[in-house]
Formats: sequence, C-alpha cells, structure tokens
Amino acid sequence: MKRFTKHDDEKEIKRQKLLREIEDRKLPYLTPKDVEFEELSKAKYSKLHLRQACCVPDDIHQAVQQGLTTLQDYKCFAQDLVQIKGKDVLTPVYRLLVGNPGHTYRYLNTRLFAIPWPTHGVEVKYSNDEIGNACQAIKDLNEYLHAEAVKILVDHYSAADEEIGFVEKATTSLSEDTESGKGVHNNQNININTVLKDRTSFNVALLNYMDPSRMKYLKEEPYFDMGKMAVSWHHDENLVERSTVAVYSYSCDDLGPALDESNKNSVEGRDPTLWHVGLKIAWDIETPGLALPLHPGDCYFMLDDLNMTHQHCVLSGMPSRYSSTHRVAECSTGTLDYIFGRCDVAMKNLQNDSVLGISSLISLEVEFVRQTEEIHNEVEFEWLRQFWFQGKRSAKQCDWWFGPMAELENAWKEMEQMTKLLLCEINKAEWSLEENKQIIRCLLPLLEERQELRKIWVARCQSRLANNLPIDEQPECHPHWHHGDATMPLPFDLEKIISLLRSQLGPEDGGERK
Repeated sequence: MKRFTKHDDEKEIKRQKLLREIEDRKLPYLTPKDVEFEELSKAKYSKLHLRQACCVPDDIHQAVQQGLTTLQDYKCFAQDLVQIKGKDVLTPVYRLLVGNPGHTYRYLNTRLFAIPWPTHGVEVKYSNDEIGNACQAIKDLNEYLHAEAVKILVDHYSAADEEIGFVEKATTSLSEDTESGKGVHNNQNININTVLKDRTSFNVALLNYMDPSRMKYLKEEPYFDMGKMAVSWHHDENLVERSTVAVYSYSCDDLGPALDESNKNSVEGRDPTLWHVGLKIAWDIETPGLALPLHPGDCYFMLDDLNMTHQHCVLSGMPSRYSSTHRVAECSTGTLDYIFGRCDVAMKNLQNDSVLGISSLISLEVEFVRQTEEIHNEVEFEWLRQFWFQGKRSAKQCDWWFGPMAELENAWKEMEQMTKLLLCEINKAEWSLEENKQIIRCLLPLLEERQELRKIWVARCQSRLANNLPIDEQPECHPHWHHGDATMPLPFDLEKIISLLRSQLGPEDGGERK
C-alpha cells in the first residue's frame, strides 16, 4: 500500500501557493456562451474534444442508458473507501469498474477489480441476463469510443502537423532498425497508426453514478467560483502515458429532483442546473479555465497529454448523472496474468517432496530470498487485502473474481510456508555468523513492512467509515487468523519473530531497539 508521499506533499504545497497567489479574488473562466470561448479552446484546450449527443448513434444511446440504469437498479454501484493524504475517505460518487477480464484499475491507494465484459473464450456467469446485457452495452460503447478516438486524433494531427512530432519520436528507433533505411516511410505510417491505436485501446471503463440529493458535502470550486464540485480538480491516475480518456455522460432529468428556478443564476458564468466538466492548465493562474456543459448523451475526449498538462473536475448539476469513463489503464502490474506470473517466479524456489510430504527451499541466495518475500507482500497487500477490503460487492454482478482470488490465496499460503522454512534455515548451526546476518538483513525489513501493513489494514477494516457501509460492502479483514491456528505456518502477528531477528543483529546493523 502506498503511503502519503513526498509527491503528495509537493502537490499540497503547490495548491496552497496557488490559493495564496489569488488571495480573495477569483480567476476567470469561460463557458460556450462567452464570445472568447472558441478562441481560448483552440489556443489552450485544443486536445479537449466534445462529441455532442446528436452525433452519437441512437442504438448506442439506448443500450448504454438502459444498461446504466439497470446497473443502478441492481445496486451495482458502490462508494469507494479510498485514501487521500493518508486518511480514509468515502467517495461521494458511486462507482463500478467494467473491463477486460482479469484487469484492475488503481486510484487513491485503492485497487478496483473489473467486472468482465463479455469476451470470447471467457466464461462469465452474470447474476442475471440484464446485468450481462448492461456489460455488453458498455463494451459496445467502448469499441465505438475507441474507433472515434482514433479518427479524432488523426484529424487533430492532420490539422496541426507540428504536434505529430510526439508520434514520430515514438517510431524513430523502430524506423532506424529497418535494413538500409528501406521502407522507413511506410514503417513510420504503420507505427504511427499502432501508437494511436494503443493509446486509444481502452481496457477498462470506470462507471460513475452521482446524485446531488445524496451528496451532502459537495465542495465549492476554490479557484474560479464555478460552484459545487462532485469531483475535485485532479489528473487521472494509473494511465498509459499520453493515452486518451473518453467519457460518455448521461444526466437523467426525469430521475432528478425538480429544478429550482430561483437558483438557476446563482453561480455567475455557468448554469448550475447543468452538469459541467471543468478544465484548467495545472498550476496556472494566468490562463482562464473552461466549464463545458454536458447534456445527456454527450461524449468528450481528453487527447494525448491533456491529462498530464491540465487538470479537470466535475461540476455538479441538479439531476442525477451517470458517466462511463473509458481509459487505457497502465496494467503492467495490474492484471491476473501478471500476478500469477509473479507467483510462479516465487514458487520456483520451493521444492515439494510428495513421497516424504516435506518442503524445502531450493536456494538461500539473498536475491532469491528478497524476490520471494517481495512477491509475498505484493500478493497479500496489493491483491488479497485490496479485494476483500471491498467486501463481497462484486458478487452482485458475478462471481468471476472469487475463483482467481482463491488460487492467489493458495499461492500466498505457500509463500507463508516458504518464510517459515527460511526462518528455520537461519537457526541452523552450520551457518556462519556473517551468512546468518546477511539473510536477516535481507528478510527483516520485509517482515517489518508486512507487520506494519497488517496493522494498517486491520485498523482500516475496523474504522467507523467501514462499519457504516452496507453489510455486503463492508471490508473483510482477510486473510486473518488467530494465534495457534494449526492451518497456518506462521502467526498473524509477527512481532516476536521480528524481535528475535533483531536480537541476532548487532548495533551496527540497527538490530537492537529498545
């Protein structure tokens, strides 16, 4: 689990500095009714593209809107208990992740596990056909948005040749490898298309449901006086660099409270009854911001590096609203294939004698020990505890994730056994003092991290916020076992083991602590 980092500190310092610089004044922002809006959009926000609802096929609208309301009817959306600046916070927005089988998306120290959309060769037993149809509608929308994003990027770079450089740079090394320079131009064209495709091949869709009548503590937008925010200013996390983010917005007027006409003009600039996406250049107080109104069925695309250079927020309207945000999640460490591969690496150092019924470690080299224990921690804290911290809420849609998580837990138990075997080896007499210390110096920090993180996860599971969630969404502190459990190789509380290892190190190793 990530802690509150130096990067978080730097962001907070920048935010406070920005607020001091603007003092009591509010920065200007524009909406489409302002005459300067189009000029500013082209000059400073050219990588934001709006596709109005009238330009989206009716069958997409019908299937997606029906699918979103179906998922809400079956209570598939849930609030996430995330961490911001080291503190647990319950999101005001209700969310659900749908995507490629075995994919996850990580944000604010929380790993969401994608409900698989229908995929050839993958069996998914949805809780009912309606939920399956809804996931199919999201997948169809995903394919539509991917195709549109590629077209928009091609048009964008055709209209601004100077900006195509980033794609050419990405293909230069590949072009230089072609024999005698033959076919360089053709290869560049192919590679440019590949880059654009890769950066728009959305592998997950984060669905959001926002009901202002249930969102009691909406913050006021602090820089421009844009009104209440459903989602504060941010960059989207954990994405492939320079990848597009595509958003389908659906505000359902018939489901929201009656609009208060007396409040319609209470926020200067934008219409507070409509949902908007707000944009600004990150940490810039010179360039006006934008507030783009979102009507039911509108789509917008944040292209290329816009998510890196700009920040965006979601400004609340009056009716309830759904959004389907399609992303190219950076999944190099976020798929089942990845984590099972890591388990396979760890298991290569374990030898099981099926005849004698005993296990032993193949190598006691420091690098093998470190690698195995790091994988041990990764499986426990990035996968098992993250999954069970969200309770059994994924069971509302399907039971697909429970099988893989059981397999992961079995692998994790094997790693618990490997740690026990290592501790037994440390105590063997044939080890020299220096060899003994070398292994302990490698193992001890990883056990200390494991002990600390277990305490943190136990506390999070027992927090007031966690206990106030609906029963089927309350965190489960799993895996957890009591002292003396004969089915577990090691105790849950590692303090005595850690103290014993520290006692075997001298003061120069930082081993003796009072």
